[in-house]
Amino acid sequence: MENKQSDRSRRVARAAELGATVFAERAAAFDRERRYCHENIPLLRDAGLLGMTLPVELGGGGAGYDETCAVIMETAKACTLTARVIVETNMGAVGAIMAYGTPDQRALAAELVLAGDKPAICITEPVAGSAATEMQTVAKKVDGGWRISGTKHWITGGGVSRLHLVFARAEDEAGRALGIGGFIVVADPANETWPDGLCIESHERTLGLCGMPEARLSFDGCFVPDADVLQAPGGFATGFKQLMTAYNAQRVGAAAVALGVADGALQHAKRYLVSREQFGRPIAEFQGLQWMVADMETAVHAGRLMITDAARSRGADGLPFPDRTAAARAKLFASETAIKVVNDALQMFGARGYGSDEPLERMYRDVRMFTIGGGTAQVLRTQIAGAALGIRTPQTRDGYMGLEDRAGLREAAE
Repeated sequence: MENKQSDRSRRVARAAELGATVFAERAAAFDRERRYCHENIPLLRDAGLLGMTLPVELGGGGAGYDETCAVIMETAKACTLTARVIVETNMGAVGAIMAYGTPDQRALAAELVLAGDKPAICITEPVAGSAATEMQTVAKKVDGGWRISGTKHWITGGGVSRLHLVFARAEDEAGRALGIGGFIVVADPANETWPDGLCIESHERTLGLCGMPEARLSFDGCFVPDADVLQAPGGFATGFKQLMTAYNAQRVGAAAVALGVADGALQHAKRYLVSREQFGRPIAEFQGLQWMVADMETAVHAGRLMITDAARSRGADGLPFPDRTAAARAKLFASETAIKVVNDALQMFGARGYGSDEPLERMYRDVRMFTIGGGTAQVLRTQIAGAALGIRTPQTRDGYMGLEDRAGLREAAE
């Protein structure tokens, strides 16, 4: 136990040190030049911050999600982009492969991540965003494997990621639907080498997180061997739901990034309030600003507790990921808190905060994404409400709540 605690302290301290120096110095350039944080990857690797959650036998750190979230928050105070890399080298696609992959798949994912790759999880499509099960990408069975055809959009890391976990509708040789599965596709962007049938069509020009590519990928008969199909115990028929539980961890990680940015903005504002003088005294003495700080401090602390609670709920539902509702609550609260806290911090700086000499305008643009990506605030509220009321809350037009659900709700109310 003592060694695990010392490892945790060391990783968190190293993340804080890098964040306060190197990452903070480079963050503005990544944003301004819309450039991926390639220079930071060796530092993350050498500090043991990539693959922290991977099993020790595969070269990982064997860390828990709570420790990983602490590292993410420290990093996000300085550089949102770099913090997102830590999320996706410890959660998301790599988490799904660690939980459900074959020994060879797990070894491949660990090798790539520990070498510095940020895996890409490929779910979203032009007509299938929040309604992920409406995806149209198809993987058709052929001799020795599968051929994927379709389009994926808003794929984080597209163009820099090597490992892609692609979700598609599986069909047998006769075209019969089998369900939805995950397919591992590996590229080599550094050498501009892509599997036949995979093309990076375009990149979005985003409001914030400008150094993280958001790509549109097209698949035209891209071949995936049988050995690279990722299936949960339920197989294609029911395994999609199990594979998607990896998103619970991704959401907790996203919450940690958002809250880390908020905490960074808060600390920046507190230093400014003490040093800036108006009307002959430090503006920290004005009660209006004091109350703003009190609200910001309280919200950030509450968000940290919710993230820790969600991170430590891993395995509570019998799955190797955090509890679904706890993850949703943490992401909802942290993402909305981040927007409010960063906005208030910027307000405290006045015109100076609105300019690019301070990091707040960049932080404000960065956090705006977190109520959208990885589950919108509205979708998360629907999910949380369903859990609180004990009912299903599907968003399809045919039967928002079935008769059986209505009866159950009445019984619960009585």
